Amino acid sequence: MSRRGTARRGALTVIAGLLMASAVVRVAGTAGPAFAVGAAEEPAMSETVEPAVCGPEDTPAALIEALQEREARVVAREARIADRMQAMAVAEAEIEEKIAELTEAEDSLAALLALANSAAEDDLNRLTAVYENMKPQDAAALFEAMEPAFSAGFMGRMRPESAAAIMTNLESQTAYLISVVLAGRNANAPTE
Repeated sequence: MSRRGTARRGALTVIAGLLMASAVVRVAGTAGPAFAVGAAEEPAMSETVEPAVCGPEDTPAALIEALQEREARVVAREARIADRMQAMAVAEAEIEEKIAELTEAEDSLAALLALANSAAEDDLNRLTAVYENMKPQDAAALFEAMEPAFSAGFMGRMRPESAAAIMTNLESQTAYLISVVLAGRNANAPTE
């Protein structure tokens, strides 16, 4: 530690000591007369002092009335809380009933969607079978009229030999467009 830091600490200690000494002198000089004045005002122990009499008539009645009012407020509040709890129980039961109805409706909708998807899949399989069983040149005429993406969907579902027979009867541009759609259908599918 430096010499300057030690000097500062010493000066602070001296100042603190002087302040404490000043406080002791002031308290000792003024406290004595104050204690003497307070002692003179105290009644002597030999003197009898009459206890103050409280009015028992007024205090208990007012206290009882205040307690009864408070109890009435508490009872009213408890009744409001009970009513609110009853309303909440009714609302909760209604909510649970609605949730059960919604769950049932969701299950019904899921079954309906599954049925619709199955029916659509059955329709596509049946139509694909019809195209496969047609004469290749007749089926090719239909495929020429279709959009390439739409006809590629059917071509992808057909047996390879049926699809090949139809493709040979298509115009080269239409066959090319259908081939591009078929080749690119799963190009962006994840490999892992």
